[in-house]
Amino acid sequence: MGQLRPAQRRLLRRPLSVLDELHARGLVEECTDEDALRARLAEGPLRLYCGFDPTASSLHVGHLMGVAVLRLFARAGHRPIALVGGFTGMVGDPSGKSDERNLLGEEELDRNRAALYEQLSRLLEGAEPIMVDNRDWFLQVSALELLRDIGKLVSVNDMLNRTSVRTRLASESGLSYTEFSYQLLQAHDFAHLREELECELQVGGSDQYGNITAGTDMIRRRALGRAFGLVWPLMTKADGTKFGKTEGGSVWLDPERTSPYAFHQFWLNSADADVRGLLATFTLMSIEEIDALVAEHQENPGRRLAQARLADDLTTWVHGEEATASANRARAALFSGRLEERDLDVLEGEIPTLRLSRGEVTAASLPELLQRSGLVPSLSEGRRTIASGGAYVSGERAGEDWAADPTAQFLLLGRGRRRHALVRIAP
Repeated sequence: MGQLRPAQRRLLRRPLSVLDELHARGLVEECTDEDALRARLAEGPLRLYCGFDPTASSLHVGHLMGVAVLRLFARAGHRPIALVGGFTGMVGDPSGKSDERNLLGEEELDRNRAALYEQLSRLLEGAEPIMVDNRDWFLQVSALELLRDIGKLVSVNDMLNRTSVRTRLASESGLSYTEFSYQLLQAHDFAHLREELECELQVGGSDQYGNITAGTDMIRRRALGRAFGLVWPLMTKADGTKFGKTEGGSVWLDPERTSPYAFHQFWLNSADADVRGLLATFTLMSIEEIDALVAEHQENPGRRLAQARLADDLTTWVHGEEATASANRARAALFSGRLEERDLDVLEGEIPTLRLSRGEVTAASLPELLQRSGLVPSLSEGRRTIASGGAYVSGERAGEDWAADPTAQFLLLGRGRRRHALVRIAP
């Protein structure tokens, strides 16, 4: 996610095709036949697909890379196909997994599929995505047809040579036949889309390359026409840790699972070493704009200009402009202590919140409020925090003689500038 490589910079000296742009953004690791794909793209629009298994009721930020690539192709005039794997989701892809996935029931898969359809349609709004579910065609295939018409086109030697298969075979948990068959199913997905929807390109993460080439091989053996595969590098942070994970787990696109404020904060907290790559991967900013912003950011890293633009663009894309504005107001309130009533509900979900009657607030001392809100473990620690100048109420440093405003509807308490709690006051 760091600086542009020399080859990427050379690409910027001429107008970018979509393939050039993907290279410049660091979104190409392997391609089945790049010269042929480049020639095909020059002929005119094509259809491409990326698959998303409905193993949860929401996509997470790790999936955004695939959606971002579809969006870039759509912006260049190509037609994206988003495949939600209602059938393959019942099997489980061993790629990148150390253990076999728990199999989901049909009702849960139905709920997950509906949720992913809604998310993908919204994220690709304006791109006119074609939404498909591989359960629609796999449920029409008998076991005999699967073995005779599909299985005979796939080499077991090739299947065993896939990195994901070899990794799992060497692990303690091993690999079930169910998961071993996943690449055969994904290969048939590509062949079906090639035949029925004239889809010529499959894209995915580099851990999907074996599954994708299984598809291009099947298309070739069935004489269905030309087909290509393209994969991007798996994303890790500059410190080597997995992208998209926090102490609380995955960062989801569903606002009920990860709030827009927390989503915004996730991107805002990106490391300086990562931010340029994240802007190139996930935003529609040109490379020139990104480099100019990063240069400005480097002059004063403390302002976090690049992270702020990244957080705003991604939150607006996923949650809308109002969510971005609300997240920024809440962040400013925590920094300044000046909180607007309309943002109380946003902060209540993000920082410790205490609900007290006006009488309870009036009767309580500041050390008691600090303790009851969880900012300090004891009254004595509360008094020490106040004495050292570390206690704040609504952005102002508060002393032992602090008294609550009798008309206040809420209090924003602070221990230092980074720890906060909200007190909502009932009449």
